[in-house]
Amino acid sequence: MPALSLDHWNIYCKDLDATVRFYERYVGLTNGDRPPFQFPGAWMYAGDKAILHIVSETDRQDHGSGAIDHVAINCSDIRGTIDTIKKDGLPFEVRKVPARPLQQVFVHDPDGVMIELNFWHEADVPEIKQSGMAPVSREELAKKQLAGAK
Repeated sequence: MPALSLDHWNIYCKDLDATVRFYERYVGLTNGDRPPFQFPGAWMYAGDKAILHIVSETDRQDHGSGAIDHVAINCSDIRGTIDTIKKDGLPFEVRKVPARPLQQVFVHDPDGVMIELNFWHEADVPEIKQSGMAPVSREELAKKQLAGAK
């Protein structure tokens, strides 16, 4: 039985509205039809496919992405994406993948899940970091955000 593709991923969140807004504004997903479960949540769509299921559990003690490091999503319009992120003051990092026509923008959702936005075959942006370091951790991004707010 071979796997065919990833169907969706599920996350828990502390603030459903903020999380839905994040994925709409910065990832370009659309909040859409969801079965009438007995708990609050949202299904976020890429086209006609719900690829992200969000569950709101304000009483949940354990938050974060656990052993999963990040989720990657193919996107378009890197320049527009970065401009929106900068306008809103959201911490981010841009990387260029060596030997590939691929640029990546890394952001964290309201609960600290790292999201990798992949932009294939688009003009290089000046925000690219040339180092070969791994993407900034959510702790480092939080420090940068606090330093920038001072």
